[in-house]
Amino acid sequence: MTDFDLNKPVYFADGTFKPASGGMQNVIDPATLEKVGVIAGATPEEIGAVLTSVTAAQRHWGRLDAKTRATALHRIANRIEAADMRYCAEIMSREMGKPYPEAIGEVANCAGAFRYFAEMARDDGGKVAGTTQAGSFQYARYEPLGVSVHIMPFNFPILLMCWTVAASLAAGNGCIIKPAEATTLSTLIFMDVFADLPEGLVACLPGGGDVGQALIQSPQTHAIAFTGSVPVGKVVAMAAAGEMKPAVIEAGGSDPMIVSANAPLDVAAAGAVTAAFHMSGQVCTSAERFYVVDEVHDAFIEKFAAETKRLRIGNGLTKAEIGPLVSKAARDKVVRLVKDALDKGAKAVTGAKIPVDQPLGWFYEPTILTGCTPEMDILKEECFGPVAAVCRVPDFDTAIKMANDSPFGLGASVFTTSLEEAMEASERLEAGMVWVNNPLIDNDALPFGGWKKSGIGRELSRLGLDTFRRSKMVIVDHKPVRQDWWYPYPDDWFFETGGRKHV
Repeated sequence: MTDFDLNKPVYFADGTFKPASGGMQNVIDPATLEKVGVIAGATPEEIGAVLTSVTAAQRHWGRLDAKTRATALHRIANRIEAADMRYCAEIMSREMGKPYPEAIGEVANCAGAFRYFAEMARDDGGKVAGTTQAGSFQYARYEPLGVSVHIMPFNFPILLMCWTVAASLAAGNGCIIKPAEATTLSTLIFMDVFADLPEGLVACLPGGGDVGQALIQSPQTHAIAFTGSVPVGKVVAMAAAGEMKPAVIEAGGSDPMIVSANAPLDVAAAGAVTAAFHMSGQVCTSAERFYVVDEVHDAFIEKFAAETKRLRIGNGLTKAEIGPLVSKAARDKVVRLVKDALDKGAKAVTGAKIPVDQPLGWFYEPTILTGCTPEMDILKEECFGPVAAVCRVPDFDTAIKMANDSPFGLGASVFTTSLEEAMEASERLEAGMVWVNNPLIDNDALPFGGWKKSGIGRELSRLGLDTFRRSKMVIVDHKPVRQDWWYPYPDDWFFETGGRKHV
């Protein structure tokens, strides 16, 4: 992996890196504003060649038995676990600002998805149904769709790619990855883990929206996986629907966190810091809207602020928990939302400013705002920055209602020691995922995805596998006989009215 030349733009196809000849652009470190490398978008000719190559490889891959495919996926997991991922993690941190421990943790945690889907696809190949007719064997089987397109975000460019690529490969498909422009280099470096797969089965095509659009519209692709913003998610979903292609869309959110009167405040404060400020708040499931019951509001804020002030701000390759935002535009949005909240009466307990000791880069201090009210834009939009907007509420029931008063529904968190509150929250919160006393956790065996505008479809679990395969009903009569319901009908099946016979 360390042999990768950051200044020679390439794409990945047929098991190797090839020179990319599209429009070039520099990759800029958001912490230092220095050049990291160069990338280039794939041209229409390169896209066409890759589509042909992946299609050919998939035809062979899709005919393999489940055990053989599972063995290949376990080899990918072996490569991930054995590889020295430090260079890939370093480049990811330099590309988008993620603290190095989080970058190395991300790439190291990808093996599990390949192992899980390898065995899930072996275990679940269809269903034998109770027959509707004697002498008939009736069942459903699963088959691959063909070639899947994976349009990736910058925040977890490797992990989220592996979630859907592992499922698609396990189902028998070929995969084309369109990385986020901000994390193209680290994604390309990671392609080395697919070296043991059949040549051409996995490809990585850099570029912008035009590359993604071309891949969605191509008749040689058959399923779409997307993670990103709600506006772009809508465009991708409509484009996929226009081509009658299944799509899993993870479109972000503005997750609520409820702190009840029964919350363990020390734990809640520590958990809130991670939920709100992990990766500078650039996590789709970040807690952005806080609803704290009046009885514990002040005590919680005091502890929350104290935990927040322990965080270090700086370059992701130094000892810092809070790195820069990915771009100037990302920070400008955070600045706008915080200003709007302050102008409408919110109070800044911590942060609410650019750190004075970071003259370069797109840094923003971890911010706690109290006194937030529904008319503030920060409670209506996805902030995607290190800001916790706190609303004081009279009781737990009000917290649930306000948490649900949102067009988003990705995840939701609750801190409480009351079993009644925990169970009620899990039932009443309008979100695809609910965490009680431990936010942001995922599980390969459980579905990941949102409600409302936060997305459609699911990643991970059997549902994530089903996204990339289609069912076929099969009826086999092993002792062929002429059925009594076939044409022509017997005369006594008709009835007579006015001298005329009717079926």
